[in-house]
Amino acid sequence: MRLLIDSSMWYPITHDLRQDGHDVEAVAEWTHDPGDRTILAYAHAHQRVLVTLDKDFSDLIVRDRRPHADLLRLVTESVHQQTPMVRDAIAKHEADLLAGAIVTVEENHIRVRPPEE
Repeated sequence: MRLLIDSSMWYPITHDLRQDGHDVEAVAEWTHDPGDRTILAYAHAHQRVLVTLDKDFSDLIVRDRRPHADLLRLVTESVHQQTPMVRDAIAKHEADLLAGAIVTVEENHIRVRPPEE
């Protein structure tokens, strides 16, 4: 899966997901963080699932109707839960993510908002 890891994520997740065989790009490896709108547009243009902790991306997509590819948003306080939560969401909802859904992952719950027609 083609992923874009937002700078809000714990950096080791980038290495972990690359080890799993995913095509991973990380905002933390860019020369600077260009801001949410640019990151969302980049993920869309490059067909990458945006992985983030930042609720602002959901707001940009739903409220502002910004074009987007796919969004995987985690709700967790634990940096050590990030990799297992992303792995679980990809395993269970890969088709939803590739279809443009917003997938929100909490510790014991995953919500899927299908893409708007």
